[in-house]
Amino acid sequence: MPAADTVLTGARVRTLDPDRPEAGAVALLGGEIVAVGAESDVRDWSGPDTEVVDLGGATLTPGLTDAHSHPVWGVEMAAGADLSAVRDLDGLRTALRAAPRTGGWVLGWGLDHNAFGGRPVHRELIEDTLDGAPAFLRLYDGHSALASGSALTAAGVTGPRAFAQRSEIVCDAEGRPTGHLIEHAAMELVGALAPKPPAAERRARLLALLSDMAAGGLTGAHVMDLGEDVPALLATVEYEGDLPLRLRLAPWCMPGADEDTLRELIALQGKAGRHWEVGGVKLFMDGSVEGGTAWLEHADCHGRGTEAFWPDPEAYAHAVRVLDAAGVPTATHAIGDAAVRHVLDTVASLGERARGRHRIEHIETVPDDQLPRFARLGVAASMQPPHTAYTRADHTDEWSKRLGDERAARAWRCRDLRDAGAVLALGSDWPIAHHDARQVLATALSPRGAASTGRALTGLMALEGMTSHAALAAGEQAVAGRIAPGYRADLTALALDPVTAAPDELAQAPVRLTVSGGRITHRDAGV
Repeated sequence: MPAADTVLTGARVRTLDPDRPEAGAVALLGGEIVAVGAESDVRDWSGPDTEVVDLGGATLTPGLTDAHSHPVWGVEMAAGADLSAVRDLDGLRTALRAAPRTGGWVLGWGLDHNAFGGRPVHRELIEDTLDGAPAFLRLYDGHSALASGSALTAAGVTGPRAFAQRSEIVCDAEGRPTGHLIEHAAMELVGALAPKPPAAERRARLLALLSDMAAGGLTGAHVMDLGEDVPALLATVEYEGDLPLRLRLAPWCMPGADEDTLRELIALQGKAGRHWEVGGVKLFMDGSVEGGTAWLEHADCHGRGTEAFWPDPEAYAHAVRVLDAAGVPTATHAIGDAAVRHVLDTVASLGERARGRHRIEHIETVPDDQLPRFARLGVAASMQPPHTAYTRADHTDEWSKRLGDERAARAWRCRDLRDAGAVLALGSDWPIAHHDARQVLATALSPRGAASTGRALTGLMALEGMTSHAALAAGEQAVAGRIAPGYRADLTALALDPVTAAPDELAQAPVRLTVSGGRITHRDAGV
């Protein structure tokens, strides 16, 4: 019997393996788990070169996985001033006056819609703070931005335009752009001109981000994007060293995709490095509630939200059918009730062969009659509890006001979906919310804002959402999501037991050790 690379002892091991729910020690070899049991059971795996790590009573779980994140694209998105702490217009103006210039531009990200205090998003509210500099400020939802007048001029944006996908250059009554750009195609007109970091800086920022994620307990992430140069970027990172996290990436399929585009997406599947792989395709059925682009069964309070992101929803269904026939899993962004219903209807049309292959992202409001369909159709629900922090329990926030009390009352129904038998994968959607895995777990235990009146997940359900259910959502349940021989050596050790800890304590729990693919990617002092 070969000696293990690493033996972990002195832990309460929550395996999530029904055959052996708890243990005291784990042995790792060649990136896999080779032994799980009492310390006496694992002792024989130690050799002269084995690293034995005493976890000092920490709780060891399967490696925490963020089931929805944008770490590579997010390095570009999270550029310039961090505006996530801005709470009102005065705070925004103060932040912009102090913001650094990047290549002459003022860039910002994470801006809460609520900061405008109910006013329309308009460049006139910030122009005098910029001294004429072009500005591009991403709102927190990632589906809208505010551009200054000089930025619009540089991009040649002088009025409304038609797009192949649901996007809008918001204009005033005279047809002049207000600077509010809604959805990807409109944002890209200006965002494409904003300064980008050099390649070396981009790699360094990515590695620093992934290291921070590992320090928060993450061993992997489902990455819901794939830019054209990302495979080369990741290959370069792995040529120079190692990725701190295991990344599973899904390229986008956007409205207007023809058969050649679909064939290209299919051909990308399986492209991989040591610690990353392309697996799946990301589609959008709608946008965001605050931007008025969530697809709703009834219009929002501004009379918007009755149209899908794909102008022809049947074209979306065709794309999913083609991908499914090729065995490609899909993840569809669907926030509004009409969007969720259409995705479920599409999967239902595929038949039993599609069971367990597809998933829906976000699901911010969904009626009772759709809940049991997730389990019945084998569609995973991928949700982000930290998003609830952008809402308020009294429904005075922009998200709730847009939807009205009835729909706001069925916000982020994580527990209802679990109770209905659905697979429920949890994530952060970084940079929309912070990537710290402990905060994802804690918010799942204590939802905030509009979701605070609903039922919370149990500690075990929350842990499963970032481990065994995340693996199910990715079709990786045979190799990930539990601590058992033959499974990946992806492990997280926390000072507190995440199943029994109080939410506020869990959010601050020290991460003793993070192991991804058998490599220790974070180690707390004294371990």
